[in-house]
Amino acid sequence: MSARVVVVGSANLDLVVATPRLPSPGETVLGGDFRTVPGGKGANQAVAAARAGAGCAFVGAVGADGFGRQLRDSLVAAGVDVRGLRAAGGPSGVALITVDAAAENCIVVAPGANATLTALDDADRAAVAAADVLLLQLEIPLSAVAEAAAAARDAGTTVVLNAAPAASLPADLLALLDVLVVNEHEAAVVAGCAAGDPDALIGALLGIVPRVVLTLGASGAAYGDRDGLRVRVAAPVIEAVDTTAAGDAFTGAMAVAWAEQGLTGPVAATGDAVTAALRWACAAGAACAQHPGASVALPDRARIDSLFAATYRGTA
Repeated sequence: MSARVVVVGSANLDLVVATPRLPSPGETVLGGDFRTVPGGKGANQAVAAARAGAGCAFVGAVGADGFGRQLRDSLVAAGVDVRGLRAAGGPSGVALITVDAAAENCIVVAPGANATLTALDDADRAAVAAADVLLLQLEIPLSAVAEAAAAARDAGTTVVLNAAPAASLPADLLALLDVLVVNEHEAAVVAGCAAGDPDALIGALLGIVPRVVLTLGASGAAYGDRDGLRVRVAAPVIEAVDTTAAGDAFTGAMAVAWAEQGLTGPVAATGDAVTAALRWACAAGAACAQHPGASVALPDRARIDSLFAATYRGTA
């Protein structure tokens, strides 16, 4: 049976401009191609999980506008269950994204309808209870994030939080998490320390959460838990085109692999299972970065498997 993932999070329409380089403060840079792409960290991770093979449901909110219809249609087309997607008054969320020639990006998000998702209803809580993994981010009100995490904890559903955008988090939310997924900047903000050595960041975070996945971009990912397990994996070597949704591809695929590798629930993680999950998630992130756009670049399972096999076959 496929992994069951519920994502409670944001949906934005990405307004993307390509530029030779990112502008400095106060500077105007002449851009190139402009495109609109369905996005938002929550919706991206839901699409990523569905394309990676999960049965995935999404709880979120869009506006009563053309952007909202486009966002809903894109989720449905990816096979995501959208019964938990509300239609709120006012505009949908948007993200203004600039991508430079080196595939680096700069993003500003206007939450729009996402700000109305402040609580869950009974149907949302039932969906969370039926899932293997609840996947959360920080682009919706923290009250909904905390309520979803509490519902998952009550039901025995594994709670994975991708703490993005970076923010310090209340102790009562941290106590509900099973796995925290962060990049180095986010790790430093959550831990309340300076960015530095990945092992030190993981050690600091394990003082407040039981399991940590630290994403390292082109250098791969690292894992640590309170049982003393430490894992480090390399990423596939690729020519990146657009890294905008690579982190979401990683996180959505990791949620699927976490369930498929038997890492949900109270069992102790094994090095082999964590290594396999992180390598597969790294393959998903790298496959996404090979193509332009956000949700449109998220890879399906066949593309993840292909890059995974090409990179890690014969690797201990």
